Amino acid sequence: MTYFTRSENPMDIKGWRSPAVLLMIMAGAMQLSFAAWWNLMNNFAVQELSFTGQEIGIQQSIREIPGFLSFAAIYLLLLMREQTLAYASLLLLGVGVAVTGYFPSTWGFYLTTLIMSIGFHYYETMAQSLSLQWLPKSSAAASMGKIIAVGAFAQLIAYGLIFVGWKMFDLSFATVFAVAGGLTLVVLAFVMMAYPHFKEGVAQHKKLILRRRYWLYYALTFMAGARRQIFTVFAGFLMVEKFGYDVHEVAALFFLNGAFNMLLAPKIGQLIVRFGERKALIVEYVGLFGVFVSYAFVTSAELAAALYVVDHAFFAIAIAIKTYFQKIADPADIAPTAGVAFTINHIAAVFIPVIFGLVWLYSPAAVFLSGAAMALVSLALSSLIPSDPEEGREVDFWYKRPSPSPAE
Repeated sequence: MTYFTRSENPMDIKGWRSPAVLLMIMAGAMQLSFAAWWNLMNNFAVQELSFTGQEIGIQQSIREIPGFLSFAAIYLLLLMREQTLAYASLLLLGVGVAVTGYFPSTWGFYLTTLIMSIGFHYYETMAQSLSLQWLPKSSAAASMGKIIAVGAFAQLIAYGLIFVGWKMFDLSFATVFAVAGGLTLVVLAFVMMAYPHFKEGVAQHKKLILRRRYWLYYALTFMAGARRQIFTVFAGFLMVEKFGYDVHEVAALFFLNGAFNMLLAPKIGQLIVRFGERKALIVEYVGLFGVFVSYAFVTSAELAAALYVVDHAFFAIAIAIKTYFQKIADPADIAPTAGVAFTINHIAAVFIPVIFGLVWLYSPAAVFLSGAAMALVSLALSSLIPSDPEEGREVDFWYKRPSPSPAE
């Protein structure tokens, strides 16, 4: 019995065929393609296509367009189930990565980036929605930490193979892209045969949902997207352009990132469960401020690499934004709000790479100092999360509380 012939209640299945394990395997399948693509992307752009900051900014803006259009996923759910859309998205991701090396031109790279990105962003939208529906609120953060850890393990496989194989076997960009995309397609075929269709718990709204009481979640999501662009676009580009990192050296750096995520993400998820979303996010944004200021003035390749690993480690704490929403949301709002959230997350992503790509030509430091300012805005917003968020208690305006009166 497969996905096509069998339906199951997600709460009834335990063990390796449970929804949580399916989410882990899909996270791994996604990372096999995306991690390899991300590892090679800057070197492919610089060494094969002679990109400058301007072209890389355009390419990254194209990559973020599908993320900006993630709200359209809710309309695709009129035609297919969420689990089906997640599978279709993995298919696009795998194919887009697999063919990248066979189109070694500026416009070819732009096109394959768009195909890959449609798959990546729509998969991420569905994975977030399914996680918030399938995972219990009491343990969602811990389970999400495990999902990130499995994805990080898949990253280790991708980065490790690239690190060992690039110099030893003199691999080409086309070969590595093709193998990475093909592995995702193989894992996708496995999960479609091994796992049933899991029924939805609460029927999801099939229209866009924007609620005033979710405004803090929207604001945190927007700022997270803006901060992410500074890291994903320009921190990696810094390593290649300024410090001359080769493909195998970038792979080694990414390998360290994956190892830290695999070890730390489950513990971070447990700490979020224990201490709450507000404290976790405050720690993240204080740390990010220091990292971005350091990026602006770094002159050592080794220190830049250390900052890159630390910066990447903070990504796991973003689980707290998702679990904050899970606690305050109407259950029927989860799928449509996941699409809206990804769109909000990518509003900044569409214009930041292009604008800051031009700024980069004059002052790379200014790009990272802008990231530090974004971290401070996020810090102020995260302080408004209640210690125990729930429906009807979405925001804590602590600065409006009246001062306690002195005792008589």
